[in-house]
Amino acid sequence: GYYSEIMGHAVGSKGSVVAVNPPQFVSSDQAKAKWAGISLRQPNVSLYQSQLGDYSPAANSYDFTMMHLIYHDLYWESEQFKMARMDPAAFLSRLYTAIKPGGVVAVVDHVGEKGDTRSVVNKTHRINPEVVKTDFTKAGFLVDGETRIFENPTDNLEKNVFDPSVRGKTNRFVIRFRKPG
Repeated sequence: GYYSEIMGHAVGSKGSVVAVNPPQFVSSDQAKAKWAGISLRQPNVSLYQSQLGDYSPAANSYDFTMMHLIYHDLYWESEQFKMARMDPAAFLSRLYTAIKPGGVVAVVDHVGEKGDTRSVVNKTHRINPEVVKTDFTKAGFLVDGETRIFENPTDNLEKNVFDPSVRGKTNRFVIRFRKPG
């Protein structure tokens, strides 16, 4: 909810923010308390519980979407964490429909190595930025900008992002996509 609260403040009382999270990650008492606090401070922020691959928002319902350190999860599978195999192309098709013409999607994620995307993600929770660009452009989005603001050339891309030696210090990419219109 960190960025949800920030975005809620940024859009103000005339806007709204929807945070989408898998139910298994927001059902603990601690998570419920965090979201209750966010709702009190930013009443324009709501939590929608859904597996990312199942999320299907209404057509033309969003001006802006931010996927912060979660795009790779579309390729992640985990029985332990109840993450079934997802279809990134199907998700992006629904997202494309949900974004208003001219709307923006920002993707921030951990840089991953080239190779089999699902294997890389399952091992490291990282994704190659070229895979993200390819996925989004196939879905109809335009690459509208990039920044290297979170680049860390000393990051070991073979390490899982939860490894204490790289946690919070990974090499991350930021790509802005736009829906034509």
